[in-house]
Amino acid sequence: MNSQQGTIVEKNVIKQAGGISSSVNQTELKRKLLTANKSQQMASFFGRMYTMVAAGLLIVVVLSITYFIASKGLSTFFVDKVSFTEFLSGTKWDPEDDPASYGALSFILGSFFVTALAAIIAAPLGIGAAIFMTEIYPKFGKKVLKPVIELLVGIPSVVYGYIGLTVLVPFIRDRFEVLGFSLLAGGIVLAIMILPTITSVATDAIEAVPQDIRNASLALGATRWQTIWNVVLHSSRPGLLTAIVLGMARAFGEALAVQMVIGNTLKLPGSLLDPISTLTSGITLNMGNTIQGTPYNNALWSMALLLLLMSFAFIAIIRILGRKKLVHK
Repeated sequence: MNSQQGTIVEKNVIKQAGGISSSVNQTELKRKLLTANKSQQMASFFGRMYTMVAAGLLIVVVLSITYFIASKGLSTFFVDKVSFTEFLSGTKWDPEDDPASYGALSFILGSFFVTALAAIIAAPLGIGAAIFMTEIYPKFGKKVLKPVIELLVGIPSVVYGYIGLTVLVPFIRDRFEVLGFSLLAGGIVLAIMILPTITSVATDAIEAVPQDIRNASLALGATRWQTIWNVVLHSSRPGLLTAIVLGMARAFGEALAVQMVIGNTLKLPGSLLDPISTLTSGITLNMGNTIQGTPYNNALWSMALLLLLMSFAFIAIIRILGRKKLVHK
C-alpha cells in the first residue's frame, strides 16, 4: 500500500508540475503575442505608406490628365470664342478656312454610329458564346473556347485594322460595288475587337447565378432552354448589361483599327456602306499637322475632351449597373 500511495502521490506531483508549466507557457505565449514587435510595426507602417502613396499617385494622375485635357479643350470656347452649339451641332469642319468652321457633329455621330453597330453585332454573339461555355458545354468551353478568347484579347489593334483593310474592305467593295471603306467595315472590325470583353464579362455574370435557381426551375417542369432564357439570363441581366457597356467603352475610344477601314470623310453617312469619320480618327490624323495653342489644335483637344467625358459616362453607367446587381442579389 505504501508503495502504491507513493506512486500516486508522485504522479499527482508531476501532473501539477506539468499544469503549472503549461500555465506558465501559455502566459509567456500570450505575453509575446500581445507585446508589440518592432519589425512587424515597421512592416505594417511601410505597407500602409506604400498603399497610400500608390492610391494618392493614381488620384493625382487621373486629376492631372483630366485638368490638362479640360484646360486645352475648353480653350476653344473661352479663348478662341468658338460657339459651343456650333461645335456640337455644326456639320462643316474646316479650321483653316476664313472664317474657320468647327462643326464636329460628323465626328461625334460617326463615333456613336460605329460603336452602336459594333455593340449590336458583338452583344448577341458574346452572350451566346457565354451561354454555350457555361450552360451547354462547360467543359469544352473552359478548356477550348476560353483560351481562344483570351488569345483574341492579346492581338494588337493594328492587326485587326490590317485584316479589315486587306480582307473586309475588298469584300464589301466587290460585293456591294461601293468604295469599301465604310461604317459597316468599322462596325465589324470593332465588333470582333470587343467580342472577347463582352464574352468574358458575360461568362462571369452567368456563372455567378446560383445553381439552386436552375434546379428549382427544372424541378418545376421548365425545359433547359426555358431555364436559360427566363431564369439564368434574367438573373444575370445587370452583369450582361455591364459587359455590353464595357465593350462599348472600348469601341468608342478605339482609333487605329477603325481609322484604317472607315474612309475618314467629313460627310454624314447615309447608309452602312458610306465612309465616315470618328473623333479618334479625326484627332490622330490632324493633331500632328497643327501648331500648339492655335484654334485648330485647341479644337482637336475639345474633341479629346468629349472622348474623356464619354469615358466618364460609361464608367458611371457601369457603376450604376453594378449597384443594381448588388441590390438584385
